[in-house]
Amino acid sequence: MIAGILFGFVPLAIWLYLLLFHRGFWRLRERDTLPVTEPEFWPSVVAVVPARNEADVIQRSIASLIAQDYPGDFRILLVDDQSEDSTGDLARALQISALNGDRLTVLTGAPRPPGWTGKLWALQQGSEQAAKNNTSPDFLWFTDADIAHAPDNLRNLVARAGKDKALVSLMARLSCKTHAEHFLIPAFVFFFDMLFPFGAVNDPADKTAAAAGGCMLARRTALEAAGGIKAIRYNIIDDCALGRVMKAQGPIWLGLTDRAVSLRPYEHIADIRHMITRSAFAQLNYSPLILLATLLGLFIVYIAPVMTALFAWGISQLAGWFAWIIMAIMFQPMLRFYRLSPLWGLALPLIGAFYAAFTLESAIQYWSGKGGMWKGRSQAGEQA
Repeated sequence: MIAGILFGFVPLAIWLYLLLFHRGFWRLRERDTLPVTEPEFWPSVVAVVPARNEADVIQRSIASLIAQDYPGDFRILLVDDQSEDSTGDLARALQISALNGDRLTVLTGAPRPPGWTGKLWALQQGSEQAAKNNTSPDFLWFTDADIAHAPDNLRNLVARAGKDKALVSLMARLSCKTHAEHFLIPAFVFFFDMLFPFGAVNDPADKTAAAAGGCMLARRTALEAAGGIKAIRYNIIDDCALGRVMKAQGPIWLGLTDRAVSLRPYEHIADIRHMITRSAFAQLNYSPLILLATLLGLFIVYIAPVMTALFAWGISQLAGWFAWIIMAIMFQPMLRFYRLSPLWGLALPLIGAFYAAFTLESAIQYWSGKGGMWKGRSQAGEQA
């Protein structure tokens, strides 16, 4: 009886709550497709691009920035973060092109000091360079070196920021072509939206804060008031950390987009596993107790409904089927966004089990001294 309630009705109650409440996160209403009013005066913007070992994508990414049809003053600063490949040379080949004029500058990044993660140290150097010679921009556009942007993306970002938003960020469309990506990528965005409902993030009255690191437009004055990049220098999950400090300065906005697309393919499950294990335990504040609670929660929410649906009987079995069907229905808008078969919704419990395993592995890596591995550098726990 107790097992039937725990494995059947508790998961059903959780999924009913997520379906009917929790900001309706699964409907994906926060998109950048709605028109926005363009400003009378276009503020100045500097794009800061941290790049480490991105030779395979850097020219496509930077070319998409150079091609922005932004009416105002716009410059690009690429920070070559101690790359061990030809990232810097390929970027400089674009820099010296006569077509680019003074729009692109390539900086050679300094060695990372203690207490900084690599990406944030690169962003710090780019931000400092942007402020030199009394040319501080109105906005800093932090975008990853493996993201390609539609020509109107910056224009729409600035228009959406308006006069009051401290931060506007877009969840870039991730690569979703291989079998591994079909299996795990839509769920990654689904779980992120569940953890940080975009509607709550965008509500100034709600304390929930987050951002998507691939594309973040920060108002410079708000960033300086928040303490700058230095205020979050040791954070592995740098985008959500930036979202928190920026929301303390004013409204922020986060949504899905087709205007920013990731150039980084994930051909194998191991590639996606590495992306998750790098930061999953950091999200749990490196706490063993929170880890145990999270694993138990994932079991109850994703695995228990399948167990009761397939192996229980009576009303508990019915509750398990209902929970399984509800989660499959809630997954449909995300599957449509990524143009995948609706049948993937039935696989969500198995996908949840994989993410639980990745979370546990993230903790094991941290305990073994390999936490936060990124481009050959272990950074987890390096708080100053």
